[in-house]
Amino acid sequence: MVETPSLVVAVLTFRRPQDLAALLPLLTAQLVAVGDLHPLARVLVVDNSPEAGARDLVARTPGPVDYAHEPVAGIAAARNRALDEARSDDLLVFIDDDERPTEGWLRALLGERSRSDAVVVAGPVVSSFAVPPGPFVAAGRFFDRRRLPTGSPIDVAATNNLLLDLRKVRGLGLRFDPATGATGGEDTLFTRSVHARGGRMTWCDEAVVHDIVPAARITPRWVLLRALSSGNSWSLTSLQLAEGLPAQLRTRLALHALGLIRIAGGTAQAAVGALLGRPYHRARGVRTAARGAGMLLGAWNVRYREYRRPSANR
Repeated sequence: MVETPSLVVAVLTFRRPQDLAALLPLLTAQLVAVGDLHPLARVLVVDNSPEAGARDLVARTPGPVDYAHEPVAGIAAARNRALDEARSDDLLVFIDDDERPTEGWLRALLGERSRSDAVVVAGPVVSSFAVPPGPFVAAGRFFDRRRLPTGSPIDVAATNNLLLDLRKVRGLGLRFDPATGATGGEDTLFTRSVHARGGRMTWCDEAVVHDIVPAARITPRWVLLRALSSGNSWSLTSLQLAEGLPAQLRTRLALHALGLIRIAGGTAQAAVGALLGRPYHRARGVRTAARGAGMLLGAWNVRYREYRRPSANR
């Protein structure tokens, strides 16, 4: 008799009670939908707020929902807490508290893992907006994310819609790097490390979640700082993956050059877009230049701390 793998769906939260309250019933419904495959599956809420503000909400939520408080600030600490809470489990799925899974989401992820026997299965995130994007953000399509045919191999993924085969993750000896707690990029480093160590990662295009983008993020400033942060974390993780001083030096110089190329190319594209009245090229050019600036900074270990907290009670 084949033993059924145990399953945990982990949602990390930080002071978003309304989002969490909307998400939890959807997750327990997803568990019911895969009950024939994983009858003992559970939801795990990892609360990263210092005051443990989500504890009462979770306690009032019906169904197999567990709670863990992680007082150490930072997304990496919260993700590692999820790994620790699932130390006896086989499969772990990450979803963010501001996301909403579509019907069949969890079954699709599980099905692709069974077919591919992958260490990691990732799915698409489609944005929904609290307010309509302004002209600059709309023109640049900043919230459009990749879509790939199901089964496509991938070499990097975000953790906002991700399944991990924990048995294989433990075999690779991987955890999330605490140094990325304030900078972000913990998912980039983690999944790139899986790939670098020979772990198979695949895409499941049917496993769609929607993220709810608040008005504060639908601004030129936010999307450009996110592009800078993305470039910065790519350089920093590339340097961490380079083994030995010669490899690190080569990587650093390559990232430096690539950052400069992106800054120059993006600036030129933005200028042409402005001159010719083409908003898409203007917006994408500015984004490319911002990502290049982040890469250039990261090449020389300058960290943009996107998730820094001004105090213990951010």
